[in-house]
Amino acid sequence: MVEITKDKGIKKYSLKNYLKFFIPSLIGILLFMTPISLGGEITIPVAFFSKKVQSLLEGYLPLIMTILITASSFITIVTKLLKPKFIINSDYLKRLFDVTPIWFLTRIIGMLIVISTFFKIGTETIYSENTGGLLLYNLLPILFAVFLFAGLLLPLILDFGLLEFFGTLLTKIMRPVFNLPGRSSVDCIASWLGDGTIGVLLTSKQYEDGYYSAREASIIGTSFSAVSITFSLVVISQVGLGHMFVPFYLTVTLSGIIAAFIIPRIPPLSKKPDTYYNNDKKATSEIIPEGHSSLSWGLTQAIDRAEQNTDINNFFMDGLKNVFDMWLGVTPIVMALGTLALMVAEYTPLFNLLGMPFIPLLKALRLPEASAAASTLVVGFADMFLPSVIAAGSIKSELTRFVIAAVSVTQLIYMSEVGGLLIGSKIPVNFKELFILFIERTLITLPIITLIAHLLF
Repeated sequence: MVEITKDKGIKKYSLKNYLKFFIPSLIGILLFMTPISLGGEITIPVAFFSKKVQSLLEGYLPLIMTILITASSFITIVTKLLKPKFIINSDYLKRLFDVTPIWFLTRIIGMLIVISTFFKIGTETIYSENTGGLLLYNLLPILFAVFLFAGLLLPLILDFGLLEFFGTLLTKIMRPVFNLPGRSSVDCIASWLGDGTIGVLLTSKQYEDGYYSAREASIIGTSFSAVSITFSLVVISQVGLGHMFVPFYLTVTLSGIIAAFIIPRIPPLSKKPDTYYNNDKKATSEIIPEGHSSLSWGLTQAIDRAEQNTDINNFFMDGLKNVFDMWLGVTPIVMALGTLALMVAEYTPLFNLLGMPFIPLLKALRLPEASAAASTLVVGFADMFLPSVIAAGSIKSELTRFVIAAVSVTQLIYMSEVGGLLIGSKIPVNFKELFILFIERTLITLPIITLIAHLLF
């Protein structure tokens, strides 16, 4: 029951109203933003459940992903050629399968690559363990499980007032520092504590629903979809410096925040328009009305939002739609673009050539083994783990290995996962812009990380 008092129209809510906001939102916080320690590893419940599914279906997930990507491409071809009414007349199915020519082509390439990789057909250049095999047997099983739980449970964060509540409380921080709405703070926390893929999924959904402009979605997706604490531990352990995880992660966090402050203020992000997806902007004023504090206004907006979602069937339907959006819409693009990027990294000298201009900078920063380190700075655009793998095998200096590991994490945009997801999502960034942002993040974070490394070693 909601009452409106005569005093400035302030609403009074019943306990039931508060619980509709509080209980789903608390469950969402516990699942997506609460670090837990299990088996000596720091993780979040959603990531833990995802790993359990991976373990349970370990031998079947490459086949499942091959079927899903092939089905997505096949249905897309049928939609384009025959335009079946049940797809064309459904807003959801039409948006999922009636894609633009460039994504039509990308899905077909993804299908051809995944079939080649699974059945070992064609050239090993495509299906080797460092190219298509890395995507199909290492990354896509993770994405399958993460998308399953994140997609199903995202409505707990999106639809019951949590974003409205934190948005009001944190506007005074997010707006002046990052020029973003306060609600983006939840995306940021979910990414840093959970996984960058969860952050991209959250951001894309908020953009499609009209809560973020093109500029805001582009900034959040490319500046805050960081890798998880868990994966950061894997990276620093890969270069033989696992005992330095705490200073490593503090270095990554500091340089990441500085990059997130600077990069939205320079092109290409600064030139992104404040337009909205399908010109559908949700009315979300950041002005706190007279008679309200930040807390009371945040609660008012959160409870009003929660009141709009009382149908349990809609909750599960929205969750399933999120899952199939990711499984059928995004994974073919990740398979296509990720494999092509890894093929370039593995079989051409392109990334070595692109890394050469960094040699004078690395020498100026007094980084040992500068020439060997230079190529690792650019190869991270293909896959974030590649720089650490190369550094572990070819670089003796602990200082240099520390820098390479930290830079690879703060670069954030790599085509085998976050980059591919961003391009596959509705967030308005293209391949060229992602590469420019990757270079900008490298140039900004590299001096900061190197300075700290000189203090540590």
